Amino acid sequence: MTDRARDGAFDDWLDALATGDPYYLGCENGHGWLPPRRVCPDCGSRELSRETLPDAGTIATHTAVHVATPQFEDDAPYVTAIADFGPVSITGLVRGVEPDAVEIGTTVGIEIGERETTGEQAVVFRPR
Repeated sequence: MTDRARDGAFDDWLDALATGDPYYLGCENGHGWLPPRRVCPDCGSRELSRETLPDAGTIATHTAVHVATPQFEDDAPYVTAIADFGPVSITGLVRGVEPDAVEIGTTVGIEIGERETTGEQAVVFRPR
């Protein structure tokens, strides 16, 4: 993994995901967000609580990258997707399936992986 400065609450979230304790921040109105957040962007609530992230999500949209920038060239081809995990939408890489086989509506799990090119942590979805 490359050396980089920690990004506070977001890196804490990545650590929780890596140890099997993923969470999101929720407000009393049912909105959900990944940290860092101090205020709900939907309703302005300042009462955010740590909620358990669902075990599975559903791919809402995705794109396949076949020709990557130099920063990600060893990762190509790869699929970046947005998956809905309850009230939270999370962006990650889809692995464990060929890029052309990824479909909207696929149920996925979430974990921490590594970028091939940089060795940095990456949010990874795997079909279930």
